[in-house]
Amino acid sequence: MLDLQGHRGARGLWPENTLAGFARTIELGVSAMELDCAVTRDGVVVVTHDPHLNPDCTRDAQGRFLESAGPAIYALTYAQLQTYDVGRLRPGSAYAARFPQQQPMDGERIPRLADVLTLVRARGGARVRVAIEVKTFPEQPELTPAPEPFVQAVQLDVERTRAAAMIAILAFDWRVLSVARRLMPQVGTVALTEQQPDEDTVRLGSPTPSPWLGGLDPADYGGSIARLVKAAGAGTWGPNYLDLDASRVEQAHALGLRVVPYTVNEPSDMEQMLAINVDGVISDRPDVLRALLERRGMAVPAPPGEHA
Repeated sequence: MLDLQGHRGARGLWPENTLAGFARTIELGVSAMELDCAVTRDGVVVVTHDPHLNPDCTRDAQGRFLESAGPAIYALTYAQLQTYDVGRLRPGSAYAARFPQQQPMDGERIPRLADVLTLVRARGGARVRVAIEVKTFPEQPELTPAPEPFVQAVQLDVERTRAAAMIAILAFDWRVLSVARRLMPQVGTVALTEQQPDEDTVRLGSPTPSPWLGGLDPADYGGSIARLVKAAGAGTWGPNYLDLDASRVEQAHALGLRVVPYTVNEPSDMEQMLAINVDGVISDRPDVLRALLERRGMAVPAPPGEHA
């Protein structure tokens, strides 16, 4: 069965990285939910994508959208963070234009990772996994804890919620993966990469190795991203889907790696990913992907309460 993962829950349908959005995504029927983590000033691991409050989806206690990027998550306590509402997109914003079918859910707050893991355990029927992206920034280290204390904080939540069997740790900063393998050897790791003009974490041909790769140099692996991921010790490669072709997937499979690209939202792109034999797909619209798989006669994850 294709590993059908909802991106930030299902961002195309419900507010991203929210408890209500995750609950609806579980009901829809996915293999896993991808989500992002940050850490507050008082050490609480929370589920949010941006290192600063995003003005396109964040309102203050008076219900006003932030005028610009808000404070860094790492500069706020968990209590302070709870005063912000992230249940609706700013009307007229480019973000809202990208996701016109997103249903607002006013009153949603940035949740704790522990609360999300508890929700998935309770409602997922042991069928839904959680792909936890630990977001650190090697070139802006002041935005987050260092990889080791960040992963330690995640580990504590995973242990408290007895969720180790249902999670994987994802990161663009491969230092995180090294720490995760040492602290949580039973948990799978996913090496994320991006090789687009505006965002490039690999930096092939750079005179100095990319700071995102945990000390590895692509030049030592013939420029092969699959070989680089293998050397990093990850079992899964998570590339931007625009960076993939059939030969790259074939090489990764030959090395024993799974390939699960992000973020695939258009049916034509979904078809292309299936054609090159990826192992899973991360999508803002898991409903569209489910429908496409069903039309093809392919198996899809059963929603909770239904027999597999």
